[in-house]
Amino acid sequence: MEGEPEAAPVSADRDLHVVADRVDDEFRDFVSARSGALLRTAYLLAGDWATAEDLLQTALTKTYLAWRRLGRIEAVEPYARRVLVNTATSWWRRRWHGERPTEVLPERAAPDEIEAQLERDALWRHVRALPTRQRAVLVLRFYEDLSEAQTAALLNISPGTVKSQTFRALNALRQRLAAEGIDPDSGVPVPGPSATEPRPEPVLPTRPLPVRPQPAPAARPQFVREGR
Repeated sequence: MEGEPEAAPVSADRDLHVVADRVDDEFRDFVSARSGALLRTAYLLAGDWATAEDLLQTALTKTYLAWRRLGRIEAVEPYARRVLVNTATSWWRRRWHGERPTEVLPERAAPDEIEAQLERDALWRHVRALPTRQRAVLVLRFYEDLSEAQTAALLNISPGTVKSQTFRALNALRQRLAAEGIDPDSGVPVPGPSATEPRPEPVLPTRPLPVRPQPAPAARPQFVREGR
């Protein structure tokens, strides 16, 4: 009958709300499951928790906006990690290169615990001083445990570049730690007197990370749709 409203727009609007609800639910599940790991990676890239939370906030916001375009849930975390690395790289380029305070030591720590903490602080201080690409390669290879191919794809470089950057970064760390008298067992092997002597597999420490200044949870984007 002429003049009666069409039902299609109402149905289409309802379908949009259903899709939006599904995206929100999937995003909340993803944040709940993976934001902690992404925050730790952001900390290793940035060197302090406040900046790490800002990097994570940006990565999660961009991931949410790209959710429908990503299509498969398996594509979400690689995308979020790529955004995290790219955002950290941009931050590095703007960063003022100054001294960072030593991380807070555990209260009532035993002497051996204090020594171990100081060695971790020395290691991460030198990691933070590495060139941007070398630092990202170390974090992705030895903390995120990504393969050379995965690291290359994430950083948009060749596997050969990953190998060369890893070699240069580890060599720099060994030299700097050796100059401070850090034992090989502290994380990155220090070269012995013979260049041909086999070296143990280099392993960056993963847990525990330096003490976080406060127990605040990871920043998470809050999205509110109008009209709901």
